[in-house]
Amino acid sequence: MNHLQHIIPSDSPTVDNHPSMGSCRSQSAKSGSRRTRSQRTESNSSRREFLKYLGVSSAVAPFLWNLPEVGFANVVSGRRKQRLIVMFSPNGIVPKNFWPDEEGGDFKLKPILKPLEKYKDQMLIMNGVSNKIRGDGDSHMRGMGCLLTGIELFPGNIQGGSHTPAGWAKGLSIDQEIKNYLQKNPETRTRFGSLEFGVVVPNKADPWTRMVFAGPNQPIAPIDNPYDMFEKMYGKLNDQQTIKSILDPLKEELKSVKSSLGSQGRNLIEQHETFVREMEIEIQAGPREVNPKALPTIESGVKNENDNMPLLSRMQIELLVNSLQTDMTRVATLQFTRSVGGARLKSLGIEENHHALSHESDRDKDAQEKLTKIDTWFCEQLKYLVDKLATTPEADGSGMMLDNTTVVWTNELGQGNSHTLNNIPFVMVGGGLDFKMGRSLKYKKLAHNRLLISLAHAFGHHIESFGNKQHSHGGVISELS
Repeated sequence: MNHLQHIIPSDSPTVDNHPSMGSCRSQSAKSGSRRTRSQRTESNSSRREFLKYLGVSSAVAPFLWNLPEVGFANVVSGRRKQRLIVMFSPNGIVPKNFWPDEEGGDFKLKPILKPLEKYKDQMLIMNGVSNKIRGDGDSHMRGMGCLLTGIELFPGNIQGGSHTPAGWAKGLSIDQEIKNYLQKNPETRTRFGSLEFGVVVPNKADPWTRMVFAGPNQPIAPIDNPYDMFEKMYGKLNDQQTIKSILDPLKEELKSVKSSLGSQGRNLIEQHETFVREMEIEIQAGPREVNPKALPTIESGVKNENDNMPLLSRMQIELLVNSLQTDMTRVATLQFTRSVGGARLKSLGIEENHHALSHESDRDKDAQEKLTKIDTWFCEQLKYLVDKLATTPEADGSGMMLDNTTVVWTNELGQGNSHTLNNIPFVMVGGGLDFKMGRSLKYKKLAHNRLLISLAHAFGHHIESFGNKQHSHGGVISELS
């Protein structure tokens, strides 16, 4: 008899027969029904009893908590999983090398977006979306703090540029709004709700470094150290500088657990094993597929510093995809550096500070070429993320993860040297939101609040406004669907 059947009442279906159901429940699921608080409590108790019954250690528990049999996310309504990733890169873009000339479905990608050529039919490029939020703070501060919140910054004592000083945003960000909506529903609840990844984000808290907010005056810091993120996802590591083989002591335990799970659970356990092995090899091998002259030799670990940015980016992307694949979260952000980001991408042969380059005139051909290279590199990171999603199958065999995931790539400025908040880059890739993809759209100063509202509606969260109500006028962007 399957070990699950010792825990689950006899009238509950097994996972093999119903792969989309969370089977450690106190009663059979009825389509469209909501579980009461007592039922959820009993379900959580059943999960704990199941883990205790198997005799698993605390080290292996993180591998199991997201499985369909014992995890939080239990899809019983037949609806597919939907996922959202927001990727940020700073300092605006080079418009002439970014925006397609054409509008509609027949468009050509300019040099910066060229890496995404094979995903053209799954892309949505939105030109003319503008951040209309004004008030305290300079354009970099409002560009960052208002980007996902759509609301003004509080007055504060952080001085930026020649504008008034400012503080944190006055409201929560759209990723957290969507997270809260999903976490309220037992069918879409996940272990973390959201995860915030960073790549070389300065170790300081100010309006230039935070784009995610849990509420007014509540910034959420991205985790930009892959070892810290790995530890958050999988538990305490013995050595933070090197990921030694954490699976070896657990082999027999995992083997025993797999025999007690349904097919979907076994698939996820195997994916966990493969991922951690690959992560271990990746870190121990040091940098690969990057210019070896640009990066120091990594012996005991990958240092969280500028020159390791290409490798850190890849490591964080792999962790991000794994967190979605194992249903630890369905909402994530990936923040490269910060607003006014001063990275030096030496792997591209560029020694200058990114932010300093972004201030150069459009007539400075050398600066424009270097900025184009930098923006193209960010696009290549997006492609790496999209490639991983496009080649990673869903655990239930329903397709690839990109089919159910939308990545939104954005920026705090439309262009660096003008500090404009008009024509903010918004590029989407993937099928997670059911938008009509494969198009280049052009607007005339469309308030970005309406795009934020549209993201929420795509998850079934029908809010009427978000952030500043004045700039929410018009609601959902009808052309997206």
